[in-house]
Amino acid sequence: MEILGSAPQGPSRAVAPPPRRPGGYEGSWRLTVPSLDCSVPGARHAVRDLIARQGVPIRPDLLHGLLLIVSELVTNAVQHAALLSPEVGVEVSIGPAWVRVAVEDSHPYRPRPMEVGDECTGGRGLLLVQAVVEEAGGCHDVEHTAGGGKVVWAALPLTSPQRGR
Repeated sequence: MEILGSAPQGPSRAVAPPPRRPGGYEGSWRLTVPSLDCSVPGARHAVRDLIARQGVPIRPDLLHGLLLIVSELVTNAVQHAALLSPEVGVEVSIGPAWVRVAVEDSHPYRPRPMEVGDECTGGRGLLLVQAVVEEAGGCHDVEHTAGGGKVVWAALPLTSPQRGR
């Protein structure tokens, strides 16, 4: 799995990206994985390794939440979009005060959190993503791509609003 670097980007189109600090950990990286179940842990490990390699100052609890988000978003793309999307793109963008993960597939369906019963073994992925994002004071959304697919993303602040720096 190769991660490609590119220019830094903000947490969403509505928010301007922060200025780039020379020599910092900021940037944007993208990897593409096949739409297979085995790609989920590979994407999670690639993101974890990238965060460590870049020296991002992230609290362990926030890193665990970020990796849970990666797992859930890639799982959703693999399970629900594989017929129209043989590959899934995973992008990690890091700014001085935030980290953003985005998962892109070629399926046009806009996912929504489902209310599921206790007997269901799945269907809670987006609810977990929402909970992690809200706990961290972040934001998330779904955007359509020019090619008819979608990007599901979540951005988390590197510092907790409740705990400060």
